[in-house]
Amino acid sequence: MRDFFASLPEMLAARDLLVLARAIARARRARRPFLLMMGAHPLKVGLAPLIVAMMRAGTITAIAANGAAAIHDFELAFAGRTSEDVAAELVHGQFGMVEETGAFVNDAARIAARDGIGFGLALGREINRARLKYRAGSIFATAAAMELPATLHVTLGADIVHMHPRADGAAIGAATMADFHRLTGVVAGLSRGVVLNLGSAVVMPEVFLKALNLARNLGHDARNFTAADMDFIRQYRPRMNVVERPTQGGGRGIVLTGHHELMLPLLAAAINEELARGARRR
Repeated sequence: MRDFFASLPEMLAARDLLVLARAIARARRARRPFLLMMGAHPLKVGLAPLIVAMMRAGTITAIAANGAAAIHDFELAFAGRTSEDVAAELVHGQFGMVEETGAFVNDAARIAARDGIGFGLALGREINRARLKYRAGSIFATAAAMELPATLHVTLGADIVHMHPRADGAAIGAATMADFHRLTGVVAGLSRGVVLNLGSAVVMPEVFLKALNLARNLGHDARNFTAADMDFIRQYRPRMNVVERPTQGGGRGIVLTGHHELMLPLLAAAINEELARGARRR
């Protein structure tokens, strides 16, 4: 891989990929945060083991995801696979009606609200407590075990588990509000760190912008960080709310376009090469 990355031209997206990898490697060496924000699609296409490996290596220091990520993370931990044929099941009104997913995720929300902790932490703890067969590949179970921030930001009515009889809007709201506060704490310390939005078109860019504003309003100097968006299409909110507006007055914004199942492994390999290069220099 060293030869491969050395062969890339220092221009346009190839340059930006390497710049992002260097920024993440630099953040890790300096013990600065690397916040990965994501939708559910990276989990659906099989990237959970890679994300877990990056967490265990100390590269990813915090996770923030939309509500659908909880569903796919649980199903991967429970059954080793996820997703369904939406069109086929929707015809009969059976889309998203699986019992185990709805019961488990909603119970985690109730526990989070009861105990005054975040949704992501409660989900991870419950996956570990239940000793689900494939929990080693769960990003939330891994985060809970490592005591890393892993937050869930839910839009009520947008996820299949909200159709389940155990869905409790008050509990879900309390759990995700606690996670918003926890994410704000992460963002408050983002200076000289990196934030990467991976495949969230609306929810995470909007949540991040408010968390950043709140952190700055409270007096935290959350500036001079690298902000990147990585998705297979370019969209307005990720570009404006993650890449451009937050880096005005200091920092760097990067946009990389490509499929998650190709781009994140490529980025991870580039980070590893940058870290190895730094080790060789020492």
